[in-house]
Amino acid sequence: IGVGFGAQAIINNFISGWILMGERPIRIGDLLEFEGTLGRVEAINTRSTRIRRIDGVDIVTPNSALLENTVINWTLADNNIRTSIRVGVAYGSPVKRVAELIDQAAKEQNEIQSDPPPVVIFEDFGDNSLVFDVFFWTMLRPGGDLRKLRSDVRFRIDELFNENSIVIAFPQRDVHLDGQLRLLRDESPELI
Repeated sequence: IGVGFGAQAIINNFISGWILMGERPIRIGDLLEFEGTLGRVEAINTRSTRIRRIDGVDIVTPNSALLENTVINWTLADNNIRTSIRVGVAYGSPVKRVAELIDQAAKEQNEIQSDPPPVVIFEDFGDNSLVFDVFFWTMLRPGGDLRKLRSDVRFRIDELFNENSIVIAFPQRDVHLDGQLRLLRDESPELI
């Protein structure tokens, strides 16, 4: 009985491995997001699957966990992925010019697809800034780094904004002091 219970997990993972290999919801080379981890599938074996995180660490996970839990497969249908960048500019900035510059920064990147083209959205009047989002599509390639692409776009946005005297906003707070505190202190210093 003890051996039967102990072998149950092994048999479950073995059968799950055959299901993964047969149905192919996950393939070698796919980009997966699983339990907060993002990585590429390196190998699918009968008992476990090896996933290489984007930081280079290999994770070996039981096949049953991949079938029993929610897995986001970024490359199941194709290698195209949409991503976005958010930037806030100071109030008073020329919003149409800001949108044009953000669009230019995205279109200058060779890795960003032209069909569909990047889309710039004036998202919100924020607490400290006018908020813009740019959405664009790119193809995930082995060795390609989505973070580097977003970083390249941000560098170009910063260059274009500097050339056009547009200020990237930062959090600010205005503090207003009430004059009644001074009066209270002068009249009743023991209360303060």
